[in-house]
Amino acid sequence: MLAIFHEAFAHPPEELNSPASEKCSKQPKLPEETLNDFLSRYPLNTFSMSFGQAAVLAYVRPSASFSIHQRLFCGYDDIYCLFFGSLNNLCQLNRQYGLTKTTNEAMFVIEAYRTLRDRGPYPADQVVKDLDGSFAFVVYDSKAGSVFTAQGSDGGVKLYWGIAADGSVVISDDLDVIKEGCAKSFAPFPTGCMFHSDGGLMSFEHPMNKIKAMPRVDSEGVLCGANFKVDVYNRVNSIPRRGSEANWTL
Repeated sequence: MLAIFHEAFAHPPEELNSPASEKCSKQPKLPEETLNDFLSRYPLNTFSMSFGQAAVLAYVRPSASFSIHQRLFCGYDDIYCLFFGSLNNLCQLNRQYGLTKTTNEAMFVIEAYRTLRDRGPYPADQVVKDLDGSFAFVVYDSKAGSVFTAQGSDGGVKLYWGIAADGSVVISDDLDVIKEGCAKSFAPFPTGCMFHSDGGLMSFEHPMNKIKAMPRVDSEGVLCGANFKVDVYNRVNSIPRRGSEANWTL
């Protein structure tokens, strides 16, 4: 999967952008170049949607071969979700949210996001923490212009993010596409964490602890986009809020 968001709609940590990208012979690419690279890698089974200059989502349809990790894409009520992986407790979650048995993981994530945005009975970190499985997802609320991304704590599936030549945020499970599109300004998306375009990056496992950037040097000795880890010695100043203001205003 591939998601690209204009810098005006997503505000990732500054440490993700490496100054080395401007000095290396291999420069970051523009979003349209990265999208074309992604589509060319999967010419027969790729689907993409563009939302003007704000965002683009691309999805590789499942192949015939069996995999325990699904690739799903769906949209509802101007909200779109790219989902990679699987949830072990999907049936339980569907009952909890009053959804039908045929609701898949991507559809559930959209409903969970809508619940947080519109009613928010639980903190956002608790909602994501209740997801049991190996997963990564990207949600784009095209009406609100909001981005919501998370990756499971077990690291069973991989997700990466980086900065394009124009400052756009690039998110994908395809490491080669990220490397080609973002040069040195990329890093693995931290496991057990979630990102919202308005509230930033936080751990859903340890919501009371701050996230710190750790310098990352590649095999060439060049400083790349930082890794992000939970700071076990540094806690947030305020108590996470409940209701529609749960940690973030979704």
